Amino acid sequence: MNIERPSLSFWQIWNMCLGFMGIQFGFALQNANVSRIFQTLGADIDDIPILWVAAPLTGLIVQPIIGYMSDKTWGRLGRRRPYFFYGAIVTTAALLVMPNSPTLWVAAGMLWIMDASINVTMEPFRALVGDNLPNKQRALGYSLQSFFIGIGAVVASSLPWILSNWFDVSNTAAAGVIPESVQYAFYIGGAFLLVSVMWTVFTTKEYSPEQLAAFEKSEAHLESDTQKQEINFGRTMSISGVIGVSIIALVTALDLEKELYLLGAGLVAFALLQGIALWQQAKEYTENGFFAVVYDVFTMPTAMRQLAWVQFFSWFSLFAMWIYTTAAVTSYHYDTLDVTSKAYNDGADWVGVLFAAYNGFAALAALIIPIMVKRMGIRLTHALNLILGAAALISFMFIADPSWLMLPMVGIGFAWASILSLPYAMLSTTLPSAKMGVYMGIFNFFIVIPQLLAASVLGLILKHGFANQPIYALVIGGISFVLGAIAVSRVKLVK
Repeated sequence: MNIERPSLSFWQIWNMCLGFMGIQFGFALQNANVSRIFQTLGADIDDIPILWVAAPLTGLIVQPIIGYMSDKTWGRLGRRRPYFFYGAIVTTAALLVMPNSPTLWVAAGMLWIMDASINVTMEPFRALVGDNLPNKQRALGYSLQSFFIGIGAVVASSLPWILSNWFDVSNTAAAGVIPESVQYAFYIGGAFLLVSVMWTVFTTKEYSPEQLAAFEKSEAHLESDTQKQEINFGRTMSISGVIGVSIIALVTALDLEKELYLLGAGLVAFALLQGIALWQQAKEYTENGFFAVVYDVFTMPTAMRQLAWVQFFSWFSLFAMWIYTTAAVTSYHYDTLDVTSKAYNDGADWVGVLFAAYNGFAALAALIIPIMVKRMGIRLTHALNLILGAAALISFMFIADPSWLMLPMVGIGFAWASILSLPYAMLSTTLPSAKMGVYMGIFNFFIVIPQLLAASVLGLILKHGFANQPIYALVIGGISFVLGAIAVSRVKLVK
């Protein structure tokens, strides 16, 4: 007898997704203001990408671990909710400390802590939708998450501007001091994040492992891994190891920029992980979390492999935008590099408003995109939205008046809403509930890897190819969006 997940009411889904608004509140404050904090504390333009490496690197490490652990967790708070609960507490503390960082290295360290705790809180939210909702309601669940992401980010991104323009809070400060408008925005964000996540924790129920197992028996279309195949870790380990060591040797011998060490070290680390998995496979010591995660990387569903390229190009574009929009707008549209000047801080505040705007448009787009999918299909819809994002980023170079930069935010909003929902909608029906968390964590690799690549090479590209002009980072991001749109056509959907 087939046992299916019961449909939930709209308000049950609403409560389940509300916490995502708080998470995005903290994430948006980070995206819109961390580069500003780094520059205020003395960071040069070409140092900013490597300082930002904390964000993707912590996601790369934390998300698959938390995903695997949450798959195996069951306690008084359930399966996913313990991670919401404790992650929200640490994230709130980090948001309170970040704008009071006395030095650049303290701010960089706080970014590590803040991003790690955001990832602990955020990763199980995607899996919770798959756990609790039947297939027919998952699109609604992910759309509501996108809606809450947009609403939370609108308010968070514009908070410094609102505080400065509506409540007369100063947006300037002495050299090396974070303006009060940024400080108060982080305090408000911490409180909002804690309250909204706790709302989800205490209003949402989860199915027991026994109930999920019963549901799983009805999902015969999902790929099974009961018979593990042997993976040739040795071959892939050799390839990644040789390339990684070669990059490190070339950087050392030719005295190249040290950011390239990150690429080499990443490949060497990946080779070491495969070496451990190879040893465990040979010893038949495979019933452990480490081997399970590495094994699942190599045996992920087909659609997930194809979506990896779509995610890679999309998130490279987004990271370029988040890192360089403040520097691009203040230097290109406000014509200043002086972080203590009013022009710089006015420009930085305007970037916060622009980020709020694209998230607002994303909230509206989340309501329109399902209609687009019905008319054009999911792949064409996603490709079109990425093209809109590409046109928006490239247009920054051709718009002189900063007030007109609001127009491209429509395209960014559609791209952002699409990236947050349609890849998950394409993927969700191929993932078994018993491994929903770990697969969602692995899927995050294809969000994190392009961000690490951007942190490694974007600064070098701008320095050597574009005279350190950050506006060209946005153009490169636009081109990457186009490549993502092309990659969507390769995705084969489960019928």
